[in-house]
This record gives sequence, structure tokens and C-alpha cells, in this order.
Amino acid sequence: MKKKQGRQLIELAVNGEAYELAEEPQVTLLEVLRNDLELTGTKESCGTGECGACTVLIDGEPVLSCLTLALDCRDLDILTIEGLAKGGDLTHVQEIFLERGAVQCGFCTPGVVLATTALLKATSRPTDYEIKKALEGHLCRCTGYNKIVEAIDKVLTDGYLVNE
Repeated sequence: MKKKQGRQLIELAVNGEAYELAEEPQVTLLEVLRNDLELTGTKESCGTGECGACTVLIDGEPVLSCLTLALDCRDLDILTIEGLAKGGDLTHVQEIFLERGAVQCGFCTPGVVLATTALLKATSRPTDYEIKKALEGHLCRCTGYNKIVEAIDKVLTDGYLVNE
């Protein structure tokens, strides 16, 4: 019989808000986001880090929340898809994804949009290779990735920089 772990108090910074939660040590960030904070834009799919649907940004870097323990996220800045738009206004990346039909069923979209945002923040003029590398590990069954890459190209053509 497994010994049950005790809950630990943790403070998380998610989308600019501070949260204090009591969690079991084995609870993933994905579980906390979806179940405790009701931020369901972060999708639960494979649970093994293979699909990218659970991607969030931690300190600006894409991270698979299904493989990340919530306890390891203390003192880190967590950004989910819900926190990307400010005041209800979509970011340029989100707008172009919608405009170009890069959302299809929408299941992979939050992770792909966050990965794209991180890429454009780190590299204002990414190469095709860098774009493909940033999308590596994001499974999309609807678009064949063409619409997603077209949307990213449109963002770049518009001269939009995430850093601005």
C-alpha cells in the first residue's frame, strides 16, 4: 500500500495573479491549471509530453505542463492562453491565427500560439527552420501545419514584433 503524501502549500503566479494552493507533491501544473484554477485553455491530451496541447509559458519559455510538477513552479511566472490577451483584446498572433484559419478544431491552438509567441519574443525574424523547430512536438491533426506556418509568415510579413 502506497503512503499518501501530505499537501504542501504553494504560491503560484499565473497570468499576473498570485494564487495560494495546498497541493499533493505529485500534482502536475496541468492539473492545477485546469482543476483548481479552471483555466481550461491549457489542454489535456496525451499526458506524456508528446502532443504539445498542454504548453504554457514559464518565465517566457514553452513548457509542457503535463510533465511539470506544480511544486516546481514556485517563484516562476506562468502564462496560459487565457493570460495572453490583455483586456479581452487578442494579440496580433491570435488575430492572424483566426484570420488565416490556423485554428481548425482549436485543440492544439493554445499550445501552438504560446510557442509562436515565445519564438517571436526570442527571435523577431525567425528562419523557416526556427519556426519548424518551435512547432516541433505540437501535434495538429487538422491543418497539416500549413495554415499555422502561413499564419506565422503573415505575422512576420506584417512586421509585428512581440517585443514591442
